[in-house]
Amino acid sequence: MSKVGIVILNYNDYETTYSMIKQIKNYKILDHIVIVDNNSTDLKYDKLKKLEKNNIKVVKTDENKGYAYGNNYGIKYLINNYKIDYIIISNPDIIVSENTIKKLKEDLDKNKNISIIAPVINQLGEKLRGWKLPSYTIELLSNVNYIHKFAEKRMLYTGEHYKNDISKVDVVSGCFFMARKTDFEKIKYFDEGTFLYYEENIIAKKLKDIGKNTYIDNTVNVTHNLSVSVNKNINSIRKYKILKDSQKYFQKKYYNLNIFKMFLLRCTYYISLIIAYFIYFINKIRNIIRH
Repeated sequence: MSKVGIVILNYNDYETTYSMIKQIKNYKILDHIVIVDNNSTDLKYDKLKKLEKNNIKVVKTDENKGYAYGNNYGIKYLINNYKIDYIIISNPDIIVSENTIKKLKEDLDKNKNISIIAPVINQLGEKLRGWKLPSYTIELLSNVNYIHKFAEKRMLYTGEHYKNDISKVDVVSGCFFMARKTDFEKIKYFDEGTFLYYEENIIAKKLKDIGKNTYIDNTVNVTHNLSVSVNKNINSIRKYKILKDSQKYFQKKYYNLNIFKMFLLRCTYYISLIIAYFIYFINKIRNIIRH
């Protein structure tokens, strides 16, 4: 019988992680639960260690090298210490039922051609599913203030695409998905060249390059309390810089862009960053005036 392990990445967010463990600790469908503390600075690692019990293990990275590194640390721990077939990657700010996990496991059991399966994500009142890998043109447009919303829409599938129980997509959200261990090993897990963002696109590109498939199960869902950890620890301007650094890394490494195309990508990024700084300072001034 196939076995399931889950990796939950924690960074300065003990309360949210504790809440999730309280929710899932008795799920029989989960054979192993690994909490990875990504070298938090809140001095609550000892409290996390107290969550260890039966199938729950708490480990800690030596330094915070980002989302990909932290998750890989947990994945490798799972693979090296336990016999598992499927790996769940989950944010701590996820609400998921045991039946949802069971259904995703059944999908992988029945469909050997599926490498990654994910549920529908309930987030900020919307139902989020998969998206298409961005073309170079879409990436350029995504760097232009206000036009970026048009670019984002072009990456989405139509509602008709999700009429069946499961739907093939390019990319799924990294907040919660289940992966076939053998296929994840083939693509050498997450690419640790990014600190945050674009991990999903990179995983999708690597799977696509070896002819593997990603699906959404439209019959099950999870709730994502959006970016509790990220919003708590990174301000908006810094998040934007990290996002665009990851974008450049993705385009350069996985699409081998020439010098001219990389130059255009950087130009649109810097222009948008200047505008973002301007908006940020205007809002700060407005807040000062109001108070």
